[in-house]
Amino acid sequence: MAKKIVECVPNFSEGRRQSIIAKISKQIDLIDGVKLLDVDMGYDTNRTVITFAGTPNEVVLAAFNAIKRASELIDMSKHKGEHLRMGATDVCPIIPVSNISMEECIELSKKLGKKIAKELSIPVFLYEKSASNKSRINLANIRSGEYEGMSQKIKEVGWCPDFGESEINKSAGVTAVGAREFLIAYNVNLNTKDKKKASDIALDIREQGRAKRDSDGKIIRDSNNNIIKVPGKFKNVKAVGWYIEEYGRAQVSVNLTNYRTTSMHEVFEEIRMQANKRGLRVTGSEIVGLIPKEAIVSSGKYFLKKQNESIAVPESDIIQAAVNSLGLNDISLFDSSKMIIEDAVIESDNFINKKMRFFLDELSRKKSTPGGGCVSALSGALSCSLVAMAINFSKYSSALQKNGDKVQFLRNDFIDLVQKDADAFSFVMKAFSLPRKNEEQKNKRIIRIQESYKVAIEPPLSMLIAGNALLKIMSKVFKDINMSCISDFGVGIEMIRSSINGALMNININLKEISDDQEYVKLIEKKIDSIKKSNKKLFYKLDKGVII
Repeated sequence: MAKKIVECVPNFSEGRRQSIIAKISKQIDLIDGVKLLDVDMGYDTNRTVITFAGTPNEVVLAAFNAIKRASELIDMSKHKGEHLRMGATDVCPIIPVSNISMEECIELSKKLGKKIAKELSIPVFLYEKSASNKSRINLANIRSGEYEGMSQKIKEVGWCPDFGESEINKSAGVTAVGAREFLIAYNVNLNTKDKKKASDIALDIREQGRAKRDSDGKIIRDSNNNIIKVPGKFKNVKAVGWYIEEYGRAQVSVNLTNYRTTSMHEVFEEIRMQANKRGLRVTGSEIVGLIPKEAIVSSGKYFLKKQNESIAVPESDIIQAAVNSLGLNDISLFDSSKMIIEDAVIESDNFINKKMRFFLDELSRKKSTPGGGCVSALSGALSCSLVAMAINFSKYSSALQKNGDKVQFLRNDFIDLVQKDADAFSFVMKAFSLPRKNEEQKNKRIIRIQESYKVAIEPPLSMLIAGNALLKIMSKVFKDINMSCISDFGVGIEMIRSSINGALMNININLKEISDDQEYVKLIEKKIDSIKKSNKKLFYKLDKGVII
């Protein structure tokens, strides 16, 4: 299973002293499993937005350490700046990026908030998805009154903090922590310098819409003199029109506050249509900051399907389809290694990010990893790639494409398992290296070794499950495969057979060493037997049906 990744974007009330921000940023850089992605200092606002991402618990630790350092270095009683603020760390959102739910991020935000209040004596309000009541969903409601008015506000009925005492920290103020959706800043380029036309399009697409007018063009108001609005096209979309001197053209500047509800390609296509109505043309678009891989892959698949092209292609090809179709290189170069957040946080020492020759060189050296388990996972990935290739050469059908898409997901799982197997073996080696000078140490070492064998079983067991899933797909599609690719498909059968047999070897070699939990052993053996029976039938069908 792919690694869980979350983003964190704390806002610190300091934007003028670089030395202070450097000390805060260092606390993030020190944590393994976290990557510092951006530091944006604003002099006039006297505020800095820091962006980092990584694995969940490590991100929480990095956030806490940075907030702690900020509380030591920033004195809110002396702070001045144009931006609204209420604490040394004004707000700290936790944002799901990949393979993690919003519910999990809410729990992470509560864990962080509780730790801040308990260990730093800073009152914490939960906001957005983590909010304890409706009045706290909107950060502006919590921040109202700012630092100067918070001493009184925090004592009022209904404004007791979610964590900590109803007493402001005089130096650090208060902090808001919460989980929210990933915000994509996305601008669509027009072949005009006319800001009004861009603004007119923005009014049509944004959720807030535009003011309702009568036949004479006058704004219509309700009985309370509030302007009546005509809602725009999309939910979770904020938009304005502006002119960018640097580019010499107008843009529709969009914030997608929930890209799963409203996607980039939906907004792009609508703006293209609205521009055409006004005699304009969309020349391309740009992403400002970072984007989750899911969002750009979704757009790539949309455009490939629209072109009746296969989506059972490598993820990089799908991303390139999005880049080309959205015109993301129109005014600046889109670098996926820096702008797709999952790619930006990849560790450089991860085996799967290295060249094939280097991987093979590593495999041939006198080193424990990569080893047979990694090769078993790689064999599964190779099988998936061959099956996808055969599908792409075959006659287009929605059923075949659906299965091809599933094959690519399994391929990604196998790729992840290359590194997971290496990591599991390292865990076993660490257990064996524990000290054993006395009885207590010996007992701890034995317990840890037994635990490590279970950890080592997880990757090959996942390979076995994924291999069975691939076989089921292969048994469904082999009759529809282009006959000119049948030998490639046949090699795919042999590669997944190798992957499955290798996984079984690696499970068995670790399972036989477990002596303290026979219930676990029996459970794994039962799972293996069930999958083996299923695989036997599937291999028989494929071996009989695929004549090579």
